[in-house]
Amino acid sequence: MPPQTTAPATEPAETPTTTPATEPTETPATARATGGTAPTTARHPDASAPTTAPYPDASAPASAPAATPGPGAPASAPAARRLPRNPYLRLFTVPGTRAFTAGNLVARVPMGMFTVSAVIMIAGSRGSYALAGAVTATGLAATAVVAPFTARLIDRYGQARVAVPATVLAVLGSLALLLCVRYGAPDWTLFAAYAATATTPNIGGMSRARWAHLYRSDPRAAHTANAFEQAVDELCFMTGPVLAAFLCAALFPEAGTLIGAVMLLAGMLLFTAQRATEPPVAPRTAGLRARSPLRTAGMPALLSVFLATGAIFGSMEIVTLAYVEGPWAGPVMALQAFGSFLAGLVYGSARPAADARRRLLVCLAGMTVLMSMPLLAASAAGSLPALAGALLLAGMATAPTMVTGMSLVQRLTPAGQLNEGMTLAVTALLGGISAGAAGGGWLVERAGAATAYVLPVAAGAAALCLAAAGVRARRAVA
Repeated sequence: MPPQTTAPATEPAETPTTTPATEPTETPATARATGGTAPTTARHPDASAPTTAPYPDASAPASAPAATPGPGAPASAPAARRLPRNPYLRLFTVPGTRAFTAGNLVARVPMGMFTVSAVIMIAGSRGSYALAGAVTATGLAATAVVAPFTARLIDRYGQARVAVPATVLAVLGSLALLLCVRYGAPDWTLFAAYAATATTPNIGGMSRARWAHLYRSDPRAAHTANAFEQAVDELCFMTGPVLAAFLCAALFPEAGTLIGAVMLLAGMLLFTAQRATEPPVAPRTAGLRARSPLRTAGMPALLSVFLATGAIFGSMEIVTLAYVEGPWAGPVMALQAFGSFLAGLVYGSARPAADARRRLLVCLAGMTVLMSMPLLAASAAGSLPALAGALLLAGMATAPTMVTGMSLVQRLTPAGQLNEGMTLAVTALLGGISAGAAGGGWLVERAGAATAYVLPVAAGAAALCLAAAGVRARRAVA
């Protein structure tokens, strides 16, 4: 359910666009949208281009003049007249956006495949779901440690220079896991092989960073781009597990891991080959180390909100698996992601909020209320159709919350460190998912699955309280 993952401000700036990037701007997060030819050396991406630039022609990369007429168009025809009315179609009027999005999709689907494939492969070969769960948990923990460092290298040296070798290492780890399972290697080799996949770059964060670069002068387009990326996250996490289970059952147990690894490498090569849309590396002052986004005022409090939000997703998933069981568990769980997918598309076409922090509070409040619906459906109605409908509605709060939260991450992240900032948000989500899954499993065993639906509601309330406390603390400082 969580996003990958993992773009600059998608909301109107709360401070003037002349704010230096070295200060935590209140103006524009998810794991992380802009355009134009303005310099990227000293200011936050949102402030790096004139706010009067037309949408999106003046957001085009420097190598593609915005005012150049399209094929077959009269030279005197205003560019704005050729723009599609649909905000999502307008995103792809900038050259290169379709190509990097295609690579992004191919590389992102495996993110929803690897865990399911590993569990099926290991449990089928070793006869132990406990071993399979321990191996995948080790991979998650390793990713939480390694991913921010990988993202920092990407920010410092560029996406193509770092993401490709990092992906190759991750693919080799997946292939090593496959061979260890296939040929009966000792159990400890499974842990080592799966931990090696932790170098997988945050493809969702890199894609958001590209949108942030292309549309840095257009907050509304950036907002639409973030919503599009969130919808893609949900779509991939709906299709990935289903595809993995199908491949493992229809071909052979290792097929999901093998095909997922091939898709990841092929998609990453296609994505990084689109150099025209790659964000430029921000120059660094000699002798000075870049300050971690963690040290930016407001970022730790926001990451704690992501941690609690991840607990919602982790607990909801494990409790639903325990409540439904059987072949209907997957389709019923997919309804929550589908609800988020639909809500994300609608939210992306709406105007961005003037006050992103207040919008986040509203979204978290709505999420807490909607997360209570599966609890009511399981405890009162007790029917599978009622639970399915409740999960569909509950999922509709996910995308607006994640898009708004990620936009705040992008605002707080210093210029030139977008990948690292968004990866920190994704890491917090992963930590929350792990804790939520563990807590959900514990509560299911002691109170039953129907009662355990109270945990996502409690996690939502905790996220809301943390966000409210953060807003009050910043107002007090101000």
